[in-house]
Amino acid sequence: MNARTEPHLIQSALSQAAEHHHHLSTTHLDALEEEAIFVLREVAAAFERPALLFSGGKDSLVLLKCAEKAFGAGRIPYPLLMIDTGHNFHEVTDFRDLRARELGAELIVRSVEDSMRRGTVRLAHPGESRNAHQSVTLLEAIEEFRFDALIGGARRDEEKARAKERIFSHRDSFGQWQPKAQRPELWTLFNTRHAPGEHFRVFPISNWTERDVWQYIAREDIALPSLYYSHERLVVERRGLLVPVTELTPLKEGETAERRQVRFRTVGDITCTCPVESLAATPDEIVVETLLSDVSERGATRMDDKTSDASMEKRKKDGYF
Repeated sequence: MNARTEPHLIQSALSQAAEHHHHLSTTHLDALEEEAIFVLREVAAAFERPALLFSGGKDSLVLLKCAEKAFGAGRIPYPLLMIDTGHNFHEVTDFRDLRARELGAELIVRSVEDSMRRGTVRLAHPGESRNAHQSVTLLEAIEEFRFDALIGGARRDEEKARAKERIFSHRDSFGQWQPKAQRPELWTLFNTRHAPGEHFRVFPISNWTERDVWQYIAREDIALPSLYYSHERLVVERRGLLVPVTELTPLKEGETAERRQVRFRTVGDITCTCPVESLAATPDEIVVETLLSDVSERGATRMDDKTSDASMEKRKKDGYF
């Protein structure tokens, strides 16, 4: 007897393979979740005034889910902090406020527009993206609240500069990052010593990939802003990217807009965040798309990451997330 003459044996083998893959995936996610929870608890134990950076995006929502598991709803021991450019998608900021209320978490919002009024941020021209200027507002918030640790949802697979980060990433008294001065992290032992005025950026999901994030979203049934799923939107092609046509990003002379089915892989400032064409309407469908993609989510969707003078590494050295 062989599989060619017994079709049910083929089906049985495929089912066993799928079950084995599901088991490996679940085990893998369990390990990543365990590491994230360990780091979140370590921050609570090692620092006096930590905060969790929370934008309402998918990575920060995954991080918030891990924090909820680490401490319990209504018991997260640090506030949520969001730096708002004033040009964020309302679907995301509305969702941010909703999740904070549901968890009974303290939400602190500081705006780039406030920094502009103080004169600490000055735009080269009114249409300039405010995204890079978030560094100034963030450093002002750190000084205002005397935060000594900021927990973020950045991942190493997002961008080459972020791949250089440690899980516990030291920042000097100017809020600057020195890649060559990062501390070793062996055997999950983290050096959290810092002088007055210094702080740490902490990345509990640093070892996750975009696919891990979406598999975890599917497994945990994490609600997300609707922008992450396929929807029809007016867009225009620019420099190989699909730019959403909005009041902040209007059509230029000679351009023609068209309606396409798109979704956002990452959400940020409207002036520099682009969607991708997609029909994926569920986390599982997005997992399949992610398996087929050979471009990082930032490389495929962020206009500001394509200019050398605004490189991620330079911005991080200046205090960016």
